[in-house]
Amino acid sequence: MSENVIYTLQDADFVPAAKEHRDLTASEAVTGSKHDMRKRFFARKSAVAGLVILALLTLLAIIGPYISGHSYDDQQLERANLAPRVPGLASIGILDGSETMNKTGGEVRVNRYEELGITDEYYIFGTDSLGRDMFSRAFMGLRVSLFIALAATVINLVIGMNYGIISGYFGGMTDIIMQRVIDVVGSIPTLVVVTLLMLVLEPGMGSIILALMLSGWIEMSHIARAEVLKVKELEYVQAARTLGAGHRHIIFREIMPNITGKLVTQIMLGIPSAVFLEAFLSFVGLGMPAGSCSLGTMLTDGFSNVLLHIYKLIPTAALMVLLMIGCHLVAEGLKKAAE
Repeated sequence: MSENVIYTLQDADFVPAAKEHRDLTASEAVTGSKHDMRKRFFARKSAVAGLVILALLTLLAIIGPYISGHSYDDQQLERANLAPRVPGLASIGILDGSETMNKTGGEVRVNRYEELGITDEYYIFGTDSLGRDMFSRAFMGLRVSLFIALAATVINLVIGMNYGIISGYFGGMTDIIMQRVIDVVGSIPTLVVVTLLMLVLEPGMGSIILALMLSGWIEMSHIARAEVLKVKELEYVQAARTLGAGHRHIIFREIMPNITGKLVTQIMLGIPSAVFLEAFLSFVGLGMPAGSCSLGTMLTDGFSNVLLHIYKLIPTAALMVLLMIGCHLVAEGLKKAAE
């Protein structure tokens, strides 16, 4: 029989790994995790479709106002309420500028391009009641609404993420006090807060961003706090704390990289919510000032003319629907990839 050998621990067994090796291992782990998440995301066709939709909408928001050759704010009253007329299709009788209008004497088929003698002009989405090109205005409005939504969402991310991380990480009385503050602020309906604020402030982009910021960070803080409460008890965080790592190192190097997936998902869900809220404010007359351009103001103008000129409502509504579909598909893809 072989004799039992008793191994005696040596000091060399407790020598920590070199810093270069630790950094390399951590880098490989993070890179591998990101690679797996990216692979799972692009494996979902719906997520890729949503990403393509958002990319196209972003591109059109940048270059769309300059495609048609008409300025988005150029008023030509004699060309007011022109129906859509599209190059190539007009020659075969499709979207040739004709529209059927319901009048007291019955339905009447009119073509104001022929009446004005401008059959060589094209307004792809038609014109509004002031003769402004709706194609340019639709994509300029998309640009403005996206900017408002992105600005409000990023501010909400910064405030909500830091608030939630501090509350969840330190816990105890700090967490209790901070959560009671959220309970008080969150007990007031968002629409009430935003509406009251917009009644006090001057209409404009900055006022809308501030209004969206006041209550939008609460949901972000809830998600950040919940993720921190789960992550801070994991082995690698406990190991970092045992090795003497400070709060800043643990929060920014150990916890934050592992909760960004959930927060990015919330960002993608927050963008359409902010766009919808901006549209609602403009619809009730508390959003962008009169004469400005955003999806909300265009929906308001289109709704007021929908019985006579339905084409004024369809393009803007379609852009909003596509934006919401794209954001939700990407958010769902990120959620599944992070699981």
